Amino acid sequence: MVLFERLLKKLDVRAISTNPPLLLSMLLFVLILVGTVLLKLPIAARGHLSWIDALFFSTSASTVTGLTPFEPSETFTLFGQVVLMVLIQIGGIGVMAFAVFFVILLGKKVSIRQRQLMQEALNAPSLGGVIRLVSWILIVSFAIELVGMFFLAFRFVPDFGWGMGLYYSLFHSISGFNQAGFSLFPGSMNRYLGDPIVNLTMITMITIGGIGFTVLAELLSTHRFRKLSIHAQVMLSGTLVINVVMVLAIFVIEYGNPHSLGPLSFVDKLWAAFFQGISPRTAGITTLDPAGLSQASLLLTMLMMFIGAGSTSTSGGIKLTTFMIVLAQMLTFLKGRREVVINKRTIRHQVIIRAVSVISISLIVVLIGLFLLCLSEDQPFLVILFEVISAFGTAGESIGATADLSPFGKAVIMLLMFFGKVGPLTMAFSVTKRSHVDIRYPDGEIYTG
Repeated sequence: MVLFERLLKKLDVRAISTNPPLLLSMLLFVLILVGTVLLKLPIAARGHLSWIDALFFSTSASTVTGLTPFEPSETFTLFGQVVLMVLIQIGGIGVMAFAVFFVILLGKKVSIRQRQLMQEALNAPSLGGVIRLVSWILIVSFAIELVGMFFLAFRFVPDFGWGMGLYYSLFHSISGFNQAGFSLFPGSMNRYLGDPIVNLTMITMITIGGIGFTVLAELLSTHRFRKLSIHAQVMLSGTLVINVVMVLAIFVIEYGNPHSLGPLSFVDKLWAAFFQGISPRTAGITTLDPAGLSQASLLLTMLMMFIGAGSTSTSGGIKLTTFMIVLAQMLTFLKGRREVVINKRTIRHQVIIRAVSVISISLIVVLIGLFLLCLSEDQPFLVILFEVISAFGTAGESIGATADLSPFGKAVIMLLMFFGKVGPLTMAFSVTKRSHVDIRYPDGEIYTG
């Protein structure tokens, strides 16, 4: 604890005041390295595990993605699985949140600079109440995960006994809430395709973890939709619309597909479409083999993975609110209006520029990753594209590419997972020097469209 506190102080002096985004990226990188070393220990793996595979597993867990070259349950011992679970927990909620929590436990005062870093990490509007928000996030997260564990235990304890049943319940509850996509069952959650308890519990955990901590805080403090902030309103309404559309689309498109919903009973079709329509956007835990989906469903799934869930949530992607703002901007332009208005609230120009920048940078990163994998991997284009978007969106679904990746391909996917977790703007700000000089130059005409 003392050593960690000293390291935090050194990082505070040298980096926090100059480049908080860079420090946040460094903290995640350190977590990945520590996880790699722990997973490489003889007591962690059941057999030989190469350094690059240990690094891949650690990166996937720390960025709460879920892409794995091998089945975690067959690759790691109980110790290794617990390491993965801890990496998922810390990576999901945030390294800095746990660091500040430890400082508080030590009885030390959190400095202004550390509060500024937490503000950057949580995308909080102000410094006021940041520490309370961190404490609230940790307490509520643990409470929700325990509730999820409780309900999953009703199914897993009868199947695996008290010890392993409770352990599986805890692991999958943490994985679901943090949108990690990791499962200790071969083939993810396929064995529970038609199980109401598992389906409802996992989707509830995934949805709560995906709406974001700030929205969750608002929901717990007020129960009227109109009293919520515009951010919370957009996030909740967007989540509802996208989930309903995706569930219906998967059900209709895959209804007669012999490789997905076709062989199932009508009730199981409903459960499978329900799970597949919601989970891939953020979590990557599945009850259907995504490789069996039609190309239309895969296209919709890739779009959902690229969008992701909410800001300040545990998932990656461009974020749902970013997508909604750019969509509103497009409709505003087509209607010939000047200001973007959502729910009788005008969206600031700076917010729109930020949203467009997020999508632009994200597309560039995805295209670069896609190009590099097309050069190095001998796999179908659709398979590579799906893998790239899944990695960047930290979604964790795969249609068969992960296990066959070359060392170079694994390195590219790891970078995409890292960029997706850190966020495109945070990554861009960490490597660029921001200028506060704003000079007004004469207007220039450039023809577009």
